[in-house]
Amino acid sequence: MKIMNVKGTTDNLPNKEIIRRKVVNILTNTFENYGYLPLDTSILCYYDLLASKYSGGSEILKEVYKLNDQGDRTLGLRYDLTVPFSKVISMNANKNITLPFKRYEVGKVFRDGPVKTGRAREFYQCDVDVCGIEGQFIEAEMLMMTIECYKKLGIDVYVEINNRKLLEGLIISVGIDRDITSNVILSVDKLAKIGVDGVKEELKELNIEEEKLDKLFELFKCNIEELDETNINNESFIEGMSEIKELFTYIKELHLEDNAIFTPYLARGLEIYTGTVWEVFDKQKRLTCAIGGGGRYDKIITNFIDDGNSYPAVGISFGLVPICELLEDYMVSSYDLLIIPIDTNVESLKLAGKLRSNDIKVIIEMNKRKVKKALESADKNKIPYVIVLGENEIKTREIEIKDMNNSTNIKVNIDDIDNDIEDSIEEGDDF
Repeated sequence: MKIMNVKGTTDNLPNKEIIRRKVVNILTNTFENYGYLPLDTSILCYYDLLASKYSGGSEILKEVYKLNDQGDRTLGLRYDLTVPFSKVISMNANKNITLPFKRYEVGKVFRDGPVKTGRAREFYQCDVDVCGIEGQFIEAEMLMMTIECYKKLGIDVYVEINNRKLLEGLIISVGIDRDITSNVILSVDKLAKIGVDGVKEELKELNIEEEKLDKLFELFKCNIEELDETNINNESFIEGMSEIKELFTYIKELHLEDNAIFTPYLARGLEIYTGTVWEVFDKQKRLTCAIGGGGRYDKIITNFIDDGNSYPAVGISFGLVPICELLEDYMVSSYDLLIIPIDTNVESLKLAGKLRSNDIKVIIEMNKRKVKKALESADKNKIPYVIVLGENEIKTREIEIKDMNNSTNIKVNIDDIDNDIEDSIEEGDDF
């Protein structure tokens, strides 16, 4: 038997998994600072739940992993985190949870689709959502949190922002038939990728007069103030313009203008989003794809539960794969310190135990390599601190700590070493 991974799956070796976990820790700590609570939903779901009227669309069902258990029940693996979130709201609203409900979840999802660059069959999603709040107040806070998250990760980002109602209003305003609005949105959403000519080519099949398309593309060049001065008066545009103006007022007052760009053709798909939408990009353009995105989806949970109540919702997904790709050159050690014993095995174990009791991650050299080889290994694996512990250090109670990052040595008393190391680690831990 040839041992290999299932196509579309991968194993994260320690160098990558360390980075992923650090990223997740930074993100989840920030989420909790903003009042979001952790949620862990079941991977295994009833297939009928996954195939319900949730607006994932029929296309996604082609990619659901479907199976039958021993009781001949038809089950499936979750393909996103929104369906399970909707299930939780449905089962627990006004019982175990109260609205508004703010949650985050990091977990694996599964899709039996074509495998290509950027598409896997098994991958992590990192979602933050709130259900039960209307208006731009929560959107503003979520954008604030999003920018803060990437700042803490050391990634300078900009966020492209639009409103679906505004976009639909612009399309209607140039005389395009309402019945094909969704088709037009699907194409203009690709404007940044394939250009005006590419979009026009796609829209040829809809038999839209070129004059109308030219008017639409001219509107896409306008900023918020310029659009506000137009004579467009359809209901969709008026509502969308009001919301986008309010949101950008928040953005200005929060001093986030350098990170926010109004992009009037941004849609993020077809019918899922009902208001604000946004996508996050790396300012250095090391990746051309979005590294995060979200928006308002007021109908999904409302239609899913269908109990006569309204369940407005807004959320964002953080792209763990592209984020980690941007940080992959940042080799992170899983250890804080290496101890190299020189005939001091017992003393080294005792010292390591003392340091570990203070949450310092310690590894002991046990392969009896020469000091030079052990130091080379520590350097290669980015271990920031090294102690060579010999009989003389035990006698004098004085230890020399080698700072591998700065090529300096610090002498400390063995009895105070845990405090000295802890302070140094805290000062140098910028990621």
